[in-house]
Amino acid sequence: MDLKHIRNFSIIAHIDHGKSTLADRMLEVTGTIEARKMKEQVLDSMELERERGITIKMQPVRMQYNLPAQAGSGGEQYMLNLIDTPGHIDFSYEVSRALKAVEGSLLLVDSTQGVQAQTLTTLGMAKESGLVIIPVLTKVDSPLSRVEETTLEICSLLGCQENEVMKVSGKTGEGVPDLLARIIEKVPPPKDTEEKDPQALIFDFNYSNHKGVIVFVRMFSGSVKRGDTLAFAAAKQTFQVLDVGVFMPEETNTDKLEAGQIGFIVTGIKQPGIASVGDTIVDPKKFTKNLLGYKQPKPVVWASVYPESQDDFDELRMALARLRLSDSAFSYEEEVSGALGRGYRCGFLGMLHLEIITERLRREFNIELIVTLPSITYEVILRSGEKRTVYSPHLFPDDGTVASVSEPWVTAAIITPLEYVGILMPFLYDHEATVGDIEQFGDSRSRIHFVVPLRELMRGFFDELKSITSGYGSVSYDGSVMRDADVIRLDIVMGDELMHAFTRIISRRRMQQEAETFVEKLEAIMPRQQVVMKIQAKALGRIIASRTLKAFRKDVTQHMYGGDVSRKNKLLDKQKKGKKKMREHASINIPHDVFIKVMRDRD
Repeated sequence: MDLKHIRNFSIIAHIDHGKSTLADRMLEVTGTIEARKMKEQVLDSMELERERGITIKMQPVRMQYNLPAQAGSGGEQYMLNLIDTPGHIDFSYEVSRALKAVEGSLLLVDSTQGVQAQTLTTLGMAKESGLVIIPVLTKVDSPLSRVEETTLEICSLLGCQENEVMKVSGKTGEGVPDLLARIIEKVPPPKDTEEKDPQALIFDFNYSNHKGVIVFVRMFSGSVKRGDTLAFAAAKQTFQVLDVGVFMPEETNTDKLEAGQIGFIVTGIKQPGIASVGDTIVDPKKFTKNLLGYKQPKPVVWASVYPESQDDFDELRMALARLRLSDSAFSYEEEVSGALGRGYRCGFLGMLHLEIITERLRREFNIELIVTLPSITYEVILRSGEKRTVYSPHLFPDDGTVASVSEPWVTAAIITPLEYVGILMPFLYDHEATVGDIEQFGDSRSRIHFVVPLRELMRGFFDELKSITSGYGSVSYDGSVMRDADVIRLDIVMGDELMHAFTRIISRRRMQQEAETFVEKLEAIMPRQQVVMKIQAKALGRIIASRTLKAFRKDVTQHMYGGDVSRKNKLLDKQKKGKKKMREHASINIPHDVFIKVMRDRD
C-alpha cells in the first residue's frame, strides 16, 4: 500500500480511562473483527489483563478502513496501525516504546474523571517524540459524564479549541467513525525515505517455544520477507527470517513487511539476551545504520523470590528465564538465604510490575512462591571510603561502619479536587515529601508538585492517597536522583535467630513506631511453638521492641484425679526441665503462610 494511505498511531491515557474499550469499537467499526466474534478487551489477550480490566502488555493491530465518501476523500482505503498501550505508571516504559513507532497519538480522557496525573506524563512523552496529538473525550454516554468541564481542562492543557476535542463512547460506539476520519485527516503518513536497505525498530517482543523470539517492529525503510538474512545492530547477531506478518489482531503471516508498516518478524532465536527493545534490525552489512533506540529500563524495586518447596527451584529458574524473554524490564540473579534456601533477587519497575510477575509465575507455571519485602537500591559509603550498592536489606551495614547513605528520590505530581489540597499536606509530610508549586488546574482541581523518596511510595502511598481523596486523587512520578538518606536497618530476631527475610530499611524518625507495629503483627500471625519464643526488633545494635509468644503447654496432670500433690509437682517440674532443654536446641519453625501474610501486608 502507498505510504500516503498508512496511519500509525497509539492510544495513551491514565489507567481505566477506556483505551481497550475504544479499541474494541474501532475493530468493530472497521470490520477487523466480525460482530459475532467480538468480545470485550479483544487486545488484552493475557488472562490477568482481562481479569483486572487493565492493559499490561502493549498490543499492535492492523485495521483496513474504507473512508466514507462523504468524509471528503472519495471512499479511499487506509491502513490504520494501532498500538494499544498500558496506562499504569509502572508500565510507562511500554508507552515510550510505542510512541517511537508511530506518528500520532490519541490522548484519551475519561469525561467522568477528567485529566489525571498519568495523562500528563504520557502527554509529555508524546510531545517529546514530536507526535500529532488528537484529544479524545470518552464515556460521554455516562450519566456521570462532565463533558463541558473536562473539555475545558483538555483545551487548557493542549491550548486547543473546543471543537478539536473528539467526543466518543467506547461502550456504544458513538463518535467512533468521526474519530477514524479525524485520525486519517490529522495523523501524517510515514515519511518516504530513499533508503532501500531494511531498517526496523524493535518496540516489543514475545517468545514461542516453537518459533523462538518474535520481535514486534516498525519498518522505517526497505522490506523484509521470509528467508532474508538480517542482524541485530546492537547485539551484532545475525539470523534468518522464518516468517513475517501483521496483527489482525491475531498474528497473520504475510509475504513481506514494507516501509511504514508495523508487524512481526520470527527470528528462531531461543537464547535470552540477544533480542532487546530499542535495537534495530538491519542488513548484516549495515551494522552502523541503527536507529535511535530506547534506554534500557532500570529496575527501581527489588524483591527476592523463593519457591515454597526447594524441589521447585529448577522450575523457578526456567520460569524466570521464560518471562525474561518476553519482558525486557525484568531482571534476576540467583541468591541463597539461610532461612529460605535458594532463590532469586529480582528487579522490577514498580510494585504493580512486581505483583504481575509473581502472579504470572504462580498462574502460568504453577509455582508456589515466597516473595520477600520489596526494597530499593541504596548507595552506601563506609567510613573506610569504600562504596557499596545495596539491593538487599539484610546486606545493609549495621555495625557502625556507615559514613553516609544515598537513596533515590522521584519527581511527582498529584492531581486532586481543590477541597482535598489541605488534608494532603500532612499526608505528604508523613511520607517525607518536599512540596513545590501548587497550581489550579481547570475550574475545580489542583496539581501539587513534590519530590519524595522512592522508598515512601512503597509504604502504602497509593492506597492512602485514594482513601484521603475519596478516589479522586491521582499521582504520577518519573525520573530519580540520589539524595542523602537518614535510614537504618531494622532486623527481626526470633528466639536467637536473625530472620533475614523480614529485614527492612526504614526511616530513622519512624524507627520505634515501625518496630512496634512489626513485632505486633508477627505475634498475631505466628503459630505457637513448643517453647516460649521472643519476637524482637533490633536496630542500631539494640533491641527496641519485643513481644513474647507463649508456648504450647500440654496438661501433664490431666490423667490424675486426686492423690498426693507432690506427684503433680514432680510431673510439672519434669515438664519444665524438658522445656528448658528443648529451648537450648530448638529451631524456629516459620510456616510459609506467615511469610506470605507479611508480604501481602507490606505496609
